[in-house]
Amino acid sequence: MREIQPPPIRPALAPEELLRAAERARTAVVTPVPEGGVHVGVDLGTAYVVVAAVDSVGTPLAVAARFASVVRDGVVVDFAGAVELVRELVAEVEERLGRELTTAATTYPPGVAVSEVRACRYVVEGAGLVCTRLVDEPTAANAVLGIRDGAVVDVGGGTTGIAVLADGEVCAVEDEATGGTHVSLVIAGHHGVSLEEAEARKTDPGQQPGLLGVIRPVFDKIATIVARHLADHDVDTIHLVGGTAAFPGIGEVMAARTGLTVEVSPHPLLVTPLGVALHDPGAAAAHLHEPLEIRHG
Repeated sequence: MREIQPPPIRPALAPEELLRAAERARTAVVTPVPEGGVHVGVDLGTAYVVVAAVDSVGTPLAVAARFASVVRDGVVVDFAGAVELVRELVAEVEERLGRELTTAATTYPPGVAVSEVRACRYVVEGAGLVCTRLVDEPTAANAVLGIRDGAVVDVGGGTTGIAVLADGEVCAVEDEATGGTHVSLVIAGHHGVSLEEAEARKTDPGQQPGLLGVIRPVFDKIATIVARHLADHDVDTIHLVGGTAAFPGIGEVMAARTGLTVEVSPHPLLVTPLGVALHDPGAAAAHLHEPLEIRHG
């Protein structure tokens, strides 16, 4: 069957307003039932798994997230755990929306094997949804950011994904295994605490200033990876997303190492999940799509 390609949903709000709305959707107790269709994104991250739902014009409706270790460096290592977690997060979103969810698009890190990309699809299907799209993480993020020229850098838990854009088109994608989990491991080793405690300290605003000196070498390594992959591209600005991008100081380290302007998105953990939801055509159009389609840009 040849796939018919409707355009992605375009968000009704500007990027910063959209992300503020997504943060409200993450914390809100009750979300009004939308009159139109619901579009869903599943982001299987190394540190966090996130399910986001948007309405027919791309406005965030509900977001559910949970810290988990079901994915490592872009590879699903606990399939049963991933399926159960996605099922629980979907149920949480369904309860808040007061309606059943039937489809979802999902993400994968650029550069992973096709078999691992398929595993992401199987997780979504195992949770009871039709997988309508497989979208690499930086491309998903750019559905929110709308960058025409520059680089989107998604610093996740296990990997750092890089997408170079020219005239609004993705012209190169790369991915390497360094991210927030490596930051947590350094904190755990330095302070002699568990990985879970290290994660809690890493995300505690009160402790972050004292941790920057400890974890700066990891940020410098991430920035070095980005600089290497961007060396052959005409890029002026880096747009940082992903949960690790929320740590204060990473933007300054990235700018110093690359020599480029660095912009950190507000609520960076939510950019990619929201972006992949914008790629889901929803239940009405699901029959037009090949579930195994892999999208780069």
